[in-house]
Amino acid sequence: MREAFGATFIGPEGYLNTASYGLPPKTTVDALERVHRGWAAGTIAGPDFDADIATARAAFASLAGVPAGSVAMGSSVAALLGPVASSLPDGARVLVAEGEFTSVSFPFAAHGGRGVTVTEVPLERLPELASEHDVVAVSTVQSADGARVDLAALRAATRGTDTLVVLDGTQQLGWLRLDLAWADVVVSSSYKWMLGPTGVAWASYADTLAERLVPHHANRYAGGLPWETTYGLPLRLADDARRFDISPAWFPVVGAAASLSWMASLDLERVTAHSRALADAARGALHLPPGDSAIVSIPAEHAAKRLQEAGLRASVRQGAARIAFHLYNTQDDLDRVVDALTS
Repeated sequence: MREAFGATFIGPEGYLNTASYGLPPKTTVDALERVHRGWAAGTIAGPDFDADIATARAAFASLAGVPAGSVAMGSSVAALLGPVASSLPDGARVLVAEGEFTSVSFPFAAHGGRGVTVTEVPLERLPELASEHDVVAVSTVQSADGARVDLAALRAATRGTDTLVVLDGTQQLGWLRLDLAWADVVVSSSYKWMLGPTGVAWASYADTLAERLVPHHANRYAGGLPWETTYGLPLRLADDARRFDISPAWFPVVGAAASLSWMASLDLERVTAHSRALADAARGALHLPPGDSAIVSIPAEHAAKRLQEAGLRASVRQGAARIAFHLYNTQDDLDRVVDALTS
């Protein structure tokens, strides 16, 4: 076990794969075990999860810096971007970064049959070209190598234009606080740096955009009073972004509530400093270019194999080993990486 930022983690030794999925604090594991025991005993009911859903929604809003009333709950980033892509007019022009995570690009590319075009450009050119497009969609921290988009430049380039800005914070939220509230859409999964289970994702839709979106997944839980909209017409949905909610994945949302509310209570500046310090030290020791991310891409030959042989958990993205330092990682993890790759 390992203690980090006041929480206990069961087994993160040598775990450097948070960019794939984060490890839960023990309190989250305990919460999930309790609800699964209740399931087995037949003692839980749908309304028992309402408080967890509200807690998780509020925690995401806090981490993303957006109003809770603008936040919709979904199962994945792609599902939450589907209504955005569907709202675009025929022939809309969408701009994405080269090598962008496909949950961001595919929902728009799927509308190619009605003339929607998706153009890939180098990440650093996104601000320069954004105003020439109807939509710019980008991960604030790139999944493959941890590169960060210049948000200040992107905001300046799109201010006063009709360009819709879509930001995916999946590889950012939980280790880095940035101002995202100005964007039209902010989406994120819960299962990476926010340390929740898979199956729960969130989207904040600006009011001006939400007015144009069709709630394609309209369901009982998207109702104004969820337990009173179970049967019959007319359509009666929530007035705020809850009208875009999917019916909740009960057990994952319990874990999301536990992990996200804990993450939202932390001093994120300390988490950033801790994660960045380890990543910067790794880049220095491995003679890699400087960076500003908790994700480190290591293009050295056989790097992934050497990390695996040393008992370290990492991943491979675009031909390079990818490691990620989060709040539960330590100097020992860093030393093991350096030893594995420089011995």
